[in-house]
Amino acid sequence: MKTLCRYLSFPVIFCVLLPMAIAQENTTVEIVVSQIADHIYVLSGPGGNIGLSVGDDAVFLIDDKYAPVIPAIKKAVAKVTDRPVSVILNTHWHGDHTGGNEDFRSDGAIIISHDNVRKRMSTEQFRSVFNRTTPASPDAALPIVTFDDGLTLHINNDVIQAMHVPHAHTDGDTILKFQNANVVHTGDIVFNGVYPYIDVDSGGSVLGIINAVELIIAMSDDDTVFIPGHGSITATRDDLRVYLSMLVTVRDRVSQMITDGKTIEEVQASDASAEYDAEWTWNFINPELFKKLVYLSLAPSGEPDRVPEDSAD
Repeated sequence: MKTLCRYLSFPVIFCVLLPMAIAQENTTVEIVVSQIADHIYVLSGPGGNIGLSVGDDAVFLIDDKYAPVIPAIKKAVAKVTDRPVSVILNTHWHGDHTGGNEDFRSDGAIIISHDNVRKRMSTEQFRSVFNRTTPASPDAALPIVTFDDGLTLHINNDVIQAMHVPHAHTDGDTILKFQNANVVHTGDIVFNGVYPYIDVDSGGSVLGIINAVELIIAMSDDDTVFIPGHGSITATRDDLRVYLSMLVTVRDRVSQMITDGKTIEEVQASDASAEYDAEWTWNFINPELFKKLVYLSLAPSGEPDRVPEDSAD
């Protein structure tokens, strides 16, 4: 899998080959379990980083990766508890965070998300950046509890605040803070140490990501442990400050170029991210694609798509 990912571009991997490769290798995929607090774990492997809370009340997952790796996820959970997953919260609608919904729902799990996650999963989604259409998810995969601004979960001797952050990675992002454990799951607001994917076709925006990172930093302290959506499985507050600085710097440079009348091609070819490229470039997002996404989310013609008012529930 690592060899395959190293030589293919993000659009090809993300849209077509990665799920296929995972499906072919799901008997050998390993999900690594790392404990980061008294009752909280991170499950890492293909797809987004999963948060896991285990206690007397529930076996609670934050996201559930791709469908083909569900057997590996269940095997990983079984290393911590012999009980099935009972509650899942999806941080946004992408398939590497919601792909296990149908399977876990069939086992009796309650799926929770922001309103826009269910709306986008309920309808066909087209992402022009990759010229790719994602079909609507089956009804059995849809969250059955949704919220608008936020909600509070009282699970496993902790108070978990789930907060919607508007138009960031997508238009349906949720960040979660475990108050007692002092752990924050950022969803795909934070790509730890690598360039983030801004899903402009799903209402994402670099401005929204910046606002969300500022909020996460403000609601934390130097002892907070952060579970990022992608990248190294835990992050510090200093890591987030470095990430924020990179985002603001590139945002400001691209914004000035737009004001100066530069085209998207000129922005992509520019040195707007030059000092970051060697460290932050990865298999999924190269500098040209990152600058394109920033441009699209800032340019007047690149305003994020809103969820249609008549989207099916």
